[in-house]
Amino acid sequence: MPEGYDYKSSGTNDQGNHYCSRDYGDSAPNQNAYHYSNNDGSYYYSNSNGSTYYNDGQGNANYNPPSGK
Repeated sequence: MPEGYDYKSSGTNDQGNHYCSRDYGDSAPNQNAYHYSNNDGSYYYSNSNGSTYYNDGQGNANYNPPSGK
């Protein structure tokens, strides 16, 4: 996974849901990685290596590995 990144944006909306996006540059499979976390306890990650992870805050989680893995 690439080490360096630049923050693109982050913040919290009116519902108390937090987000953060990062630019990992041209060498990353997913250049524009981001995550968000909701005030209901759920969260979602779109990672720089192309994998994704979702947790609904109720103990149910779903992980998708990088494409081709």
